[in-house]
Amino acid sequence: MIRTTVSWTFLCCFAFHSTAAEPSWTQWLGDGRDGVSAESGWSVDWPESGLPIAWAREIGIGFSSVSIADGWLFTMGHNDGEETVYCLNQENGETIWEHSYPSALVDNLYEGGPGATPTLDGDRIYTLGKEGQLICLDTNDGSVLWQRELQTDFEVELPEWGFNSSPTIVDRQLIVQGGRIASYDKTNGELLWKTPKHTPGYGAAEVFQQDGKTMLATLDSDGLRILDASNGKQIDAFPWPSPFRTNSTTPIFKDGTLYISTGYGVGCGKFRLTKGKLELIYDNREMRNHFNNSILYQGNLYGFDGNSNLGRVVQLVCMDHETGEVLWQQRGLGCGSLMIADGKLVLLSDDGQLVIAEATGSEYKELARAAILDGRCWTVPVLLDGHVYARNAQGRLVSVKLP
Repeated sequence: MIRTTVSWTFLCCFAFHSTAAEPSWTQWLGDGRDGVSAESGWSVDWPESGLPIAWAREIGIGFSSVSIADGWLFTMGHNDGEETVYCLNQENGETIWEHSYPSALVDNLYEGGPGATPTLDGDRIYTLGKEGQLICLDTNDGSVLWQRELQTDFEVELPEWGFNSSPTIVDRQLIVQGGRIASYDKTNGELLWKTPKHTPGYGAAEVFQQDGKTMLATLDSDGLRILDASNGKQIDAFPWPSPFRTNSTTPIFKDGTLYISTGYGVGCGKFRLTKGKLELIYDNREMRNHFNNSILYQGNLYGFDGNSNLGRVVQLVCMDHETGEVLWQQRGLGCGSLMIADGKLVLLSDDGQLVIAEATGSEYKELARAAILDGRCWTVPVLLDGHVYARNAQGRLVSVKLP
């Protein structure tokens, strides 16, 4: 049964609207799609007793991160055979509305549940469910504006790890991948184009401009692909197979180059795109992202090298983006995740430790640490309005106030 529940009392007083002046984090990796926030004015002078939890609630199993704008927070979780898209009050975590629909958990070798992050665009939100339920909802009340089923549109079976590609907006297009790459008209859900089939990937598309064209870069479990965003035609591709069909990161574009990274011993590679051809600049096995992206900041890449099944041998690595040289390594955070704000690494260890460290290539310098969650924590935290929003796999979502 498909079900939308709305808190009408709340909606009678407030309505969602897009205000550029207010801080926001509207999609996977933030408004700039680079994992870097302009958030400042918070302190690393934390009390020994830990950080205060502003609010906490259960949202169901999953790995979907959060998107936030205008005081409303959006995320996803799985409960008892249903996925739910939540719209919550950012200040207190209370439900504004929720939309639920039947879905398999798809818990192959891990907890399962939705892994894509909702994408906000004005008064619309776009979500991708574990079985390929691509849905456009009205942000004001959660009503469905249109819906597509990727298994049907792509003519593919359910991928081994489900569908996890966070939707990407390019002008009027909405881009997703999972056995193919496809474009939909974001206003009405019309399928505009789709690529030939390939082994599914699980990351989002990178959008960039070059040679007068809007292009897309995606990493699937066969390789790196460059597409013309206007029609989906492949410009070039470079083989980058995953031994376990799990490539799940988003390519990073910078100054005519593309950087990708993959776990299970494959490693990273930097490419130059010149006149429609990909040329490998360097590759090595010093940065092997399993599923969480490296973040590029001031010429350095920060990311986790190693796989979740390898436990504590996973290392946080700082790498020179230009050369691929490792500048430092740090163990002890497990297979964690990170974003960057105010020149600092905002890290969430895989066992729920929130850690702040300097974003510098000289050394690993930890500034603050506090336990905020337990259980498995693989989802990227978000720092906004002086609060960190983080979740664990079982669905505990917390808002933690920074000094």
